[in-house]
Amino acid sequence: MSRILVTGATGFVGLPVVQQLVAAGHDVTCVIRAGSESRLEGADVRIVTCDDVFALTSEWWTTALQDIETVVHLAWYAEPGKYLTSGRNLDCLAGTLSLAKGATTAGVRRFIGIGTCFEYDLSAGTLSVDTPLAPQTPYAAAKVSAFTMLTAWCATAGIAFVWARLFYLYGPREDARRLVPQLHAKLAKGVAVDLTSGTSLRDYTEVGQAARMLVRDITGDRVGPTNICSGKGVTIRALAEGIADTYGRRDLLNFGAYPDNLTDPSVVVGVRTEV
Repeated sequence: MSRILVTGATGFVGLPVVQQLVAAGHDVTCVIRAGSESRLEGADVRIVTCDDVFALTSEWWTTALQDIETVVHLAWYAEPGKYLTSGRNLDCLAGTLSLAKGATTAGVRRFIGIGTCFEYDLSAGTLSVDTPLAPQTPYAAAKVSAFTMLTAWCATAGIAFVWARLFYLYGPREDARRLVPQLHAKLAKGVAVDLTSGTSLRDYTEVGQAARMLVRDITGDRVGPTNICSGKGVTIRALAEGIADTYGRRDLLNFGAYPDNLTDPSVVVGVRTEV
């Protein structure tokens, strides 16, 4: 059993990670925004509340992290339609570094940070941990900055560091503005769905499976960057058709109603990191 502190514990990815850590018998502390306690859905955890996880000082973190062995930093601003270019990415970066500084003073042994496939040079199509980094948005650039600084900081401090890059996830509690829940919501009501041609290839993983991969890396001996992905590509068309088939309504899918975004890469598929 390990003593683990998790940020972002009430989120889309954070909650299944916390639930699986608790089920495995670990002693889990969650730092969450005040008033969001109910979103932990009764998980048997210790709760510490704050107003803004990214505004906390390194001294605050030093106190909160006493006797904690592992930090799992899942929190980040991720509002659909806004997060890629938001100035909040700078706040998240600064807050992450304060957390890392406090973790060092508190004697934390292991630090797991969460990255994104958008850090990579997406023109490569198939993305391994050896693919060059080439962030194209403030969000991705902030993640790369965090990865670079934390790699050096944790090495100097003697902290084992893991950077888990998430690919495309779907599943329970996903934001309703994202593609998969939008498809379900409209098709369930018999409403037509306008889409692009759907030929882009993407790497999708169900969030519970992604959480299992993360828990493996959190509780194991891995260090360095890792990809949280399926290792398989699916076209957006095939993904939409599979969902439509559960309702028997492929006829509601209007492919080509929107023009393809010519700046989007045609292929984004991860190479799974070996266990």
